[in-house]
Amino acid sequence: APEAFTQRLAQMQIVLHNQDNREHDLLDSDDYYQFQGGLMAAVRSIQGKNPEAYFGDHSLPAQPRIRQLQEEITRVYRSRVVNPKWISGMMRHGYKGAFEMSATVDFLFAYDATARCVEDYMYQGVMEAYLLDPVVSEFILEKNPHALRDISERLLEAHKRGLWQDVNIPTLENLRNIVHQAEARIEEK
Repeated sequence: APEAFTQRLAQMQIVLHNQDNREHDLLDSDDYYQFQGGLMAAVRSIQGKNPEAYFGDHSLPAQPRIRQLQEEITRVYRSRVVNPKWISGMMRHGYKGAFEMSATVDFLFAYDATARCVEDYMYQGVMEAYLLDPVVSEFILEKNPHALRDISERLLEAHKRGLWQDVNIPTLENLRNIVHQAEARIEEK
């Protein structure tokens, strides 16, 4: 019933994602942005604007907390994505740790592409924490050069799509150079 679905999308004002545990966060899986971000993109395609978006934290059933989606993305970004302790923990897992870092960047980008909820400073922070930190970037290059290439390409795509707007030309050139460096390493193996 596409007409009925379109009518419902035209009436939607809020998209809420509830989660009942803290074992995972919004940037741990593609499920979250596919549901919430996908629904927001569908509403935006009909209404021309995003609906309000919220995250329901029900990990403590007696004390549920509702946050705006952008607030929850910011919480996850600060507490995990660019957290040096999380990054060093991922570095203990070699190839898989580098993969998890790359996947996190993918999910951050995808949430922005669908829900328009990521700020420019977050993209810059990912670049600084993963690609400009010499220890972290060398780890990713050594353990999983595909992940280094993918992170760099995702940041370039964010700029190309207009999601990461406040970025300078030298930064973009640096990202392109990192892509080439990673590809060279991939070809060596």
